[in-house]
Amino acid sequence: MVYENKQDWPEKFDINKLVTHQKDIDKMMNGEKTSQRRNNRYADAGDELVLDGHAFIVENVYQQKLKAITEENVKKEGYTSLDAYKEALTSIHHGAVWDPEAVVWVHELRKK
Repeated sequence: MVYENKQDWPEKFDINKLVTHQKDIDKMMNGEKTSQRRNNRYADAGDELVLDGHAFIVENVYQQKLKAITEENVKKEGYTSLDAYKEALTSIHHGAVWDPEAVVWVHELRKK
């Protein structure tokens, strides 16, 4: 479901669970990763996340269908290609398939 109005957005999940895999945290620390897509909303623009003692600011949050994800988007996710990103997602979520119509929440961050 795509929410047309921010006032209709669902409640946020715990921001501390937005980026949980150490390899993703390492990519964030090195500047190789500046966005995180999740099935749920974990933050609003302006929220702060601390990873390994370093603060990150959420700059933007929006929804996106998987079919709209571009090569540029996946590079910001820390992947080399859309195929690598698809492979990672389907392997993380055992038994999952790439559903182009699925909607995810995009969280764009920058190091504070």
